[in-house]
Formats: sequence, structure tokens, C-alpha cells
Amino acid sequence: MWNLWCLSCLVLLFAIDVVGQRFQTKWLTLSGDAPLVIARGGVSGLFPDSSYEAYTMAMETSLPNVISWCDVQLTKDGVGICFPDLKLDNASDIDVHYKNNKSEYLVNRVLIQGWFSVDFNFNDLAPVTLRQGVYIRTEKFDGTKYRILTVQDVANQVKPPGLWLNIQHDNFFTQHNLSMRSYIISLSKNVLINYISSPEVTFLTSIVARFNPRVTKLVFRFLGQDDVEPSINQTYGFLLNNLTFIKTFASGILVPKSYIWPVDNSHYLQPYTSLVLDAHKEGLEIFASEFANDVHFPYNFSYDPTFEYLSFIDNGVFSVDGVLSDFPVTASATIDCFAHLNKNDKPREKFLIITSEGASGDYPGCTDMAYTKAVSDGADVLDCPVQMTKDGIPFCLGSINLVDKTTILQSPFSNITNTDPVLNIITGIFTFNLNWDEIKSLKPAISSPWSGFGLYRNPKAINDGSFVSLVDFLIYAKSATTLSGVMIRIEKADYLANQGFGVIAAVVEALRNTGYNNQTSKKVMIQSKDSSVLKEFKKRSYELVYMIDDNIRDIESATISEIKSFASSVILTKNSVFRSEDDFLVGKTDVVQKLQSSNLSVYVQRFNNEFVSQAWDFFSDSSVEINNYIVGAGIDGVITDFPRTAATYRRNRCLGYKHRSLYFSPVETGGLLQFMSRQSLPPAEPPSPILTESDVVEPPLPPVAKITPASNADASPIAQSSVVAGVLTCCLTILLADLS
Repeated sequence: MWNLWCLSCLVLLFAIDVVGQRFQTKWLTLSGDAPLVIARGGVSGLFPDSSYEAYTMAMETSLPNVISWCDVQLTKDGVGICFPDLKLDNASDIDVHYKNNKSEYLVNRVLIQGWFSVDFNFNDLAPVTLRQGVYIRTEKFDGTKYRILTVQDVANQVKPPGLWLNIQHDNFFTQHNLSMRSYIISLSKNVLINYISSPEVTFLTSIVARFNPRVTKLVFRFLGQDDVEPSINQTYGFLLNNLTFIKTFASGILVPKSYIWPVDNSHYLQPYTSLVLDAHKEGLEIFASEFANDVHFPYNFSYDPTFEYLSFIDNGVFSVDGVLSDFPVTASATIDCFAHLNKNDKPREKFLIITSEGASGDYPGCTDMAYTKAVSDGADVLDCPVQMTKDGIPFCLGSINLVDKTTILQSPFSNITNTDPVLNIITGIFTFNLNWDEIKSLKPAISSPWSGFGLYRNPKAINDGSFVSLVDFLIYAKSATTLSGVMIRIEKADYLANQGFGVIAAVVEALRNTGYNNQTSKKVMIQSKDSSVLKEFKKRSYELVYMIDDNIRDIESATISEIKSFASSVILTKNSVFRSEDDFLVGKTDVVQKLQSSNLSVYVQRFNNEFVSQAWDFFSDSSVEINNYIVGAGIDGVITDFPRTAATYRRNRCLGYKHRSLYFSPVETGGLLQFMSRQSLPPAEPPSPILTESDVVEPPLPPVAKITPASNADASPIAQSSVVAGVLTCCLTILLADLS
């Protein structure tokens, strides 16, 4: 199953490993140069599209040759403005200032209502301010006085390295007695235009003789394949098969990215088309559009926008000549830092990549598939949250409640649900309610923590994989030569003791029986948020990891001394390092520095790729977030659902640069607040507490209650190795696929 869903990923990884070596200097673009980054309206994924701040932010956080994109609209008096849509009410507050000026026009044979630029002189737009036109994005910058810019404003005030003008609706403006052709030709006498694009053939053919292609390149823009080009009445799908014709009036084409990598109805990649190769054969540059970090792109990319860009620019077969993006920071970092890496390149930063239930972003957590994928992805430490079965078998599962992580409610055991006020669980079927054979009969269920935003994880693998006993987990991890260790998570030990289950004794026995006490090649980490649990392991040579699962703003010296008495490492939440309010960074604590100065390693959890899990300051980019914690805060390791993203980040070449560009430097804490009006600032939230000594001091664990266990005389941790062969077989399958 892994090979089926990740076929495209394997092809991509293989291509990067074999062809895209970092010493390669020639790209597979038409010119052989690196692809261009075109910033659509600036950093329009964050700021209002085509605002001064969006354009300047793009220049500050992108490659030096970034191209600024301007959608040109004409006002009633013929002034060209940069605005993302024909309708002004889509991305401005014009409807507030001119409530009675709503119009209705026929645009490409479709009747549209709204506020149109052709109904207003430019001076009429003076009170109008820009606002975010994509409603999933933050509106915090809408309250500022971001004015509509003319094309000359962008050229003369922003002064971008390159300027791309997109003429989307020449036919519409012609119908209103406004000549876009005359405007563009007149503008070119005073403004250097690098690219002009349009989806209308007639417009481009009307100006082709007036521009030197060495100075200004004309680009034909494709819309949907079934859409009809308005000036010659042919579908774009038809024109796609006539690239020779397009070459007569254009130097390149701009296409939606699905023209190159089609996506099926289930949101998985299909085989790539030959379009890039066909365009290059005709001597046409080809640019791909619709790149954004905060959209639902194919599951193959595991919500990591960097992997999507790489599939277009570094796949070993072709490279587009440029990408049109709402987040040029990610496109720039991909080209400069991540392209042409070799999977075997050495890490450029030393930090641990610790899994959260294996590669649980791609497979059901704590299954053989999740663990095998995590090792293949480059994880350093595999984790196992230990639960106990009715017959006393310790196994790996992220919750004591089988309802959370399995399909038990669709099984014959669905009638044994109960509540537990101690665990604060209303609907529960607990792991100790079933024996190991019964649990193995269940199917695992992938967790999608951000499903409330419509972001689901790998639906094709929703129930893939097999559950793994602790012994099987330890045997597999011991055989994985790239792993540096394991982390065994123990929670609710006191509760389990009262139920008659000695989870600590079970863990100790499993480690002893699998030979971990007689080896030094694999580190053993014991994690718990209960100091009483870690004290039980104090006499053993394990790394004891104390988890502080609440957000804190500071920690007392006495608290650190107490932690050092039972632990050598600490896990913090992300918010305990960088404080955020309303998903904006507002401050940085010194908790990490205090702990490290006392020789305590600091790991941070939990890193996800879904953009809604990240602060706005990170540009909806998981690599930018990781960089902020590694370089900006100096933590010792990350705990992540997506180890491949962290492993790829760790190898990127920009970490080796002496002078790092802004697109790969830590973001300024609170830096975005300066762009907001006072009324738009995030509301102050109650401060997180200071961790005191009394917060970590606990009484000893209670003795294990003497309750007669379920009858299973043969049950013992070392006897339960029925799935380890499957784990190793799965690993071998993926390894052979990678090598092939």
C-alpha cells in the first residue's frame, strides 16, 4: 500500500538522489538557469494582494531576482492599477465607501455583479483601502490604510528587480472604450516591463511587434482546459495542442500546475504530462501558477509545500522556468536551499528528529507502516507510547482509549463502551478491556487533528498497517541501522497500577528481553509527564525525558534543580518557546536557555505540516517554523508527525551559508504586529504560568493492585512477536523500492 500511494514520491526522491545532485549547476529549464520566482501581488498569502507591504515583503524575503506580479486593471479615466480582480469589492472596502455604485456586466459571457474599476476615476479610489481577498487568510492587516497602487507606483516606489504585468480582461476594457494596448505601449516608454501575460490571443498579437523579446517577454496564459478563449473562440485545451501557433506571438506560456501534474478526484497525483518537455521543444518557456502554502494540495506531498515545488523544478526529468506563488519565500528557499540535494547528504544542523507515533502524518500512528516510513524518512528516534492489554501485553498506541486510534466502534466490541471520570473520558473502550489477540483483530485509524479545517491525512491509508507490541517495536528499532535510539512514553502509570497493570515492570522486562540493557548502539529514552515514573528508572542508564505539556512563560531555578534530580532532558510545547496570541508571535521566553544552561537537553513538540498548526509569522511553511526553533531558539530536537520534512530541512544547503538570506533566517518575533492597526492587534491573552517546584513534585507511584489477570498462561511480552516479521518485510519492501 505504501508503494501505491507514494509512487510519485518515490519517483521524486529517486530523481533528486540520482540526477539532482547539489553540485549540478545546470537546471532543466529552457535556459539552463534557475527557475524564476514570481510573487503574485507580493506576499499575497499574508498581506492584502498588491499592497505596498506585500510587494516590499516579497523583495525582502525572496531571491534577489524575484519578479513582482501585477494584475492590471484600468479605471474610468484610463489609469492602470495593480489589483487582483476585475471586481474591486473582492479585495478592497470599496463597497463601504460607495454602497450605491454596484454594477452588473457581462464578462466572458457570464453576468457578474460587483464594483468595477471602469466605473470609477482613479481619484475616486483615494479613500478605498485594500483587504485580504482570500477568506481563510488573516484579516488582521485589513484595518491598515493600504491604498490601491498604480502600476507606476509599483515600478517607482517598490522598485522591484523585475515586473510582470498580467492583462486578464483586455476584451472587457475594450467594450468600455478603454484601450489596454495603448496603455501598455505608453507605459513601456517610462517603465521597464519584463513580462506581459494574457489569456487573450488577440491582445498579445496586437502588441508583439512593439516589444523586443530580449527586453519584454510575452506569455500566453492558459485558463481551464474547457474554458473558451474570448478573442478567437477556441478552448484552452484546443490551444494546448497548438504550441507552434502560440510560439508565433509569445515567448512562453503560463499554465495551472494541474496541466503538468494532474490530480485525481481523490486528491492524489497522477503521472506527469509531457507539457514542459513539449514547450521546451518548441522553444517556449513554461511557467506554472496557483502555488500557495495554505491550500489543500495533493496528499502525496504530506502538506509540505517544499515537496510540491520540488516536483516541478527538480524531478530529474524537467523543470518549469518559473513559479507563480502567493508565498515567494517558500519558492525561493526551495530553489536556493532544497533543490539538487542528495538524500545521503550529511545533516548541516545537529538536532534530534523524534517521531510522534512514527510517521503518523502519513499512516495510522504506532503501526508497522508508520514506523517503517519514519525510518525511511530519516527519523533519529522512534517513539512508542506504551499501553497495556487485558492479558498484560505492552504495546504501542497513542491513546489508552481504543476509540481514538482504532475502528473499534465498527467492531463486535462496540457494545462495551463505558465512561471513566478519572480519565475524563465519556465514551471509552480501553486497551486493558481487550486482550492482545482481540486488539490485533482491529484496524488502526489515521488521526487527522486538523480535519475541522478540511485537512485530512492520506485517506488511502486511513486503516493501513498492523499494531505493534513493545517487544516487536524494540526488535525492529534495533535492526534499523539508521536509528540512534527509541523513546518509550509512559503515561497514567498510577491509574494502570490501580487497575492491576504494572506498566513500568512490563517496560523493564521488554527492554531486558530484547537485549537493550547489553548494548550501546541504541539510546533508550524514557518519557513521561510524571516525575514519579521517571524516578522509577533513575538507577538505569537511560535518558529520562520530562514532558511539560502545559504552556509556560518561565521556570524557577528551584524547579530546574528538582527536574535535574530525576531527568536529563525536557520536552516543551511550542508556545513555551515562542509565545503567540491569535496565531501571531508576540514574544520569546528564555525557558530554553535556562534549561540548557543547567545541562538539560530541550525537545519541542509537536510539529505538524498542516498550515493551520503554525503561526502566521511562518508563512504557512513547516520548514520556516522548524528553522525558527532550531536556529532561532537553539532547541536540541523536534518531535514531529512528519519526520521527512524535518530530515529534509536538516540537509538543506542554506544552513551552511555564512550569510543567510532572509527567506531562511529566523523571523522577527512580533515583527508582523507593526503592520497592523491598533484596533487589529491580537487581543491580550492571560499569561501562561511560571513552572514552580510544586508543579513537578509528585508522590511515589502506588503499588500494583493484585487483580487476577485474564487467563492466558502463555502470554508474555517476549512471546508476542507475531508481527515483527511483517514489520521487517515492510521495511525491506520500501528499501528495495527506494533502491530500484
